[in-house]
Amino acid sequence: MPGFRVTERSVATNTLANLQVNLQKNQDLQNQLSSGKLITKASDSPGGAVIAMQTRSDMATLNQYSRNGDDGMGWLNQADTALTSASTQLNRVRELVLTGMSSGSGGNSEAREAIALEVDNLRGSMLDLANTTYLDRPIFGGTTAGRIAYDQNGNYVGDNGSVNRTVGANASVRVDTDATSVFGSGSGNVFNMLQKIADDLRNNPSALQGDLASVDTAQKQVQTGLSGVGSRYNQVSQMQQAAENRVLDLRTQLSDVEDIDLPKTITELSLQQTAYQAALAATAKVIQPSLVDFLR
Repeated sequence: MPGFRVTERSVATNTLANLQVNLQKNQDLQNQLSSGKLITKASDSPGGAVIAMQTRSDMATLNQYSRNGDDGMGWLNQADTALTSASTQLNRVRELVLTGMSSGSGGNSEAREAIALEVDNLRGSMLDLANTTYLDRPIFGGTTAGRIAYDQNGNYVGDNGSVNRTVGANASVRVDTDATSVFGSGSGNVFNMLQKIADDLRNNPSALQGDLASVDTAQKQVQTGLSGVGSRYNQVSQMQQAAENRVLDLRTQLSDVEDIDLPKTITELSLQQTAYQAALAATAKVIQPSLVDFLR
């Protein structure tokens, strides 16, 4: 069988092609070492690139859940502070009603007037608490575009909407607080109750016994609202922590897909450089003969 004719040119061409392959491998390893990444473009590993993109998408979603949790806890913190203060002030109102009752209906009108003035001040303070805002939005006002939940007469001017924050794949938590559930509704709200107490202190002390029961009812409503806020805060906090923990897991998975093994890459680069130097030496010997050498 006749053999194939191998020319000097074909040998040189093949040798240079192999040299180029070695050089490309050397460059790839240098790129990996300088960037610290196995994948810098999709063609480096199509499968790995898909996994990395999906992992980054999941991380972005979880980070958004965490940010939503921060915002939600801001709302709930404000509600907790406001309701705690409201509970404290209702305790003070109860003390004042008891003091007014002990003054009797006789000639202690000046003492009852002083007590009534303090109740008036507490009513104004309660209105301020009911109009507590977070980022310029009233936390007891639903989704109203206004900046207050109650006007100065104690009338509710918010709406019945709710402010929710998504803190998980299937978890949406209400972060505002229903005003009517904690401050009462209509003519029976806590502000009208406080106004009535002040009027009774001045004009009808015998009605203070009934007012005391109203204060106790209002206090229970505030305490129930405070308990609900605490429960929702814990839920948001736990969901946020779960999202942050999952982000850490995904970051580890992403590193496994994208990041190089530094000692291994350094070793491979060293071996590849040695191989490249050997290839250069072999190529120099192959292409060394010239036409003049053949004519001698």
